[in-house]
Amino acid sequence: MVEVEGAHRLSPAEREVLRLRVVAALESGRVEGHRQAAEVFGVSERPVGTWWCVHRRDGRDGLVTRKGRPGPAELIGPEDRGTLFAAMADCTPEELLIGGPLWTRQAVVELVRLVVGVDMTEQGVGLWLRGHGFTPQRPARRAYEQQSAVVRAWLDEEYPAIGTRTKAEDAAIAWVDRCGLRSDAVPPGRSWAPKGRTPIVRVTGKRPRVNVMSAVASRGALWFTVFTGRFTAAVFTAFLDRVARQAGRKVHVVADRHPVHRGKAVRSWLEDNADRVELHLMPGYSPELNPDELLNADLEHNVNASRARTVDRLAHGTRRFLRRRQRQPHVVRDYERLRHHHEAMVRWSIVRVTSRRLTRPR
Repeated sequence: MVEVEGAHRLSPAEREVLRLRVVAALESGRVEGHRQAAEVFGVSERPVGTWWCVHRRDGRDGLVTRKGRPGPAELIGPEDRGTLFAAMADCTPEELLIGGPLWTRQAVVELVRLVVGVDMTEQGVGLWLRGHGFTPQRPARRAYEQQSAVVRAWLDEEYPAIGTRTKAEDAAIAWVDRCGLRSDAVPPGRSWAPKGRTPIVRVTGKRPRVNVMSAVASRGALWFTVFTGRFTAAVFTAFLDRVARQAGRKVHVVADRHPVHRGKAVRSWLEDNADRVELHLMPGYSPELNPDELLNADLEHNVNASRARTVDRLAHGTRRFLRRRQRQPHVVRDYERLRHHHEAMVRWSIVRVTSRRLTRPR
């Protein structure tokens, strides 16, 4: 009798042949007992006993390898997959009346059941989605008030025109925005703690606050000012004057539609300084287009405002971080690179919204 080594590495068909040979050897008496059969065929004694019991109960058919039924995911063909993925891309579970605004595993389970008629577990859906390139991601926020047509016109016409004029005038483009830091804000991130016991971070009750006005350029330049008072036209125009002086050439400033930016005093100052500064306003409710918003997020993440007990300490920590970023132009250039990614995402979302409106039955 030839000994079979490494039976666990055999294919299903080879394992079936092995089971039949072991049982045949036991029936014919060529081996005596389960232990000798296990030694001869290179398997453990326990499966030999199992195979012999199955053979006595079910006969030869019990030792034959049977192909199991396909799993739920295998019942979803390419055409059904395309339908499911299109529904997930074009609609939210809320719009399909099967869940909230996010595509959770539970919502996908319900979608698969309704569209294809296949029941899957949440764990199975998660593995199936990962197998087709899906990952759980934190969604980006978009305001309902954002007007897609206005955003598209600005991206396709106005902003390219600004770039053309900038090159013709040998000027610079600076993206401007304002943000505020408060010491009573909870530090970003999470803290480990026993289940059911929320961790506590002590902050001052005096609520010192500072405001930051900053501007970033595509070549890595960064300008900023830190102030504690209200954001007014005087503060804004003084900052624009400073940016123009430090840039050493004309600056095309791109900013949001804050009331101060559209005020009469700012318009008057821009008319008097038209050869130095020109202001361009972005579409409303579109902060994702401004790379300076990424600097604001970077600032809020790295400056631990909750540790500052006075306004002076908070202002000092803010200036210290921004000066460090000024010495890191490669980081500032990454803000611009990410802006192009966000711009592509905005264009994609606009196409989705437009196509849905065109195809939605009236």
